[in-house]
Amino acid sequence: MSQKQKKGIQVIERAASILRVLKDNQSGLSLGQISKQVNLPRSTVQRIANALQAERLVISNASGGSLRLGPEVNALAQATNYNIVETCRLFLTELTEVTGETADLSVLRGAGVIFLDQVPGTQRLRTISSVGEVFPLTTTANGMACLSRILPKAAHSLVTDEWDRRGIISDIKKMEQKLSEIRHNRLAYDEDAHTMGISAIGFAFNDLSGDVVAISIPVPSSRFLEKRKLIETALRKTAFHIDKLMEN
Repeated sequence: MSQKQKKGIQVIERAASILRVLKDNQSGLSLGQISKQVNLPRSTVQRIANALQAERLVISNASGGSLRLGPEVNALAQATNYNIVETCRLFLTELTEVTGETADLSVLRGAGVIFLDQVPGTQRLRTISSVGEVFPLTTTANGMACLSRILPKAAHSLVTDEWDRRGIISDIKKMEQKLSEIRHNRLAYDEDAHTMGISAIGFAFNDLSGDVVAISIPVPSSRFLEKRKLIETALRKTAFHIDKLMEN
């Protein structure tokens, strides 16, 4: 391999490391912060960042003080969404067959979770959401599950930003403790937090592209306690098999 080829590969590796750091810090980072995290000189980071900006893979915020992932990354990610939908469709169907409840698939995107797919439950009274609908992070089971899969610092930023936007005053320490429990126990819960009368349980995982994806089961709160153990068992079994699949 020639020296020119080696340099080309090195540039790609460095650009990839910058994109990964920005993926884990979705509120944005300064050049100096990126430089420290990827262990590269600031001038090198700036040169690569300029090239990434030209391709819209990275954008700067309004004040120009920090960088974050750009729209082209989202466009590329959207092009792979059908893969995760196809991969998880059978799991959603099996969850609905076992529990009788609706099973949802969603993905972490920016400051919220976007619904990608859904298998409706068999109950007459059931919960339905529209594919493409965006839900908040801090009051939903799938949102909390996704927060538990990213770096604590990035999760902290997304949580406080959402609270600020929605005018919510809450205890960040309690939220961090809750996310720690979700990391340990795997399952996240929403008991009438997002919508009164609807509760949900969910878990999240990293797919083969690195996206944080969640599977959740919403249920009318009137039968939540009755179905809770069944749903927990079904979700844990699904999480086990999805983890094995993602490792292959």
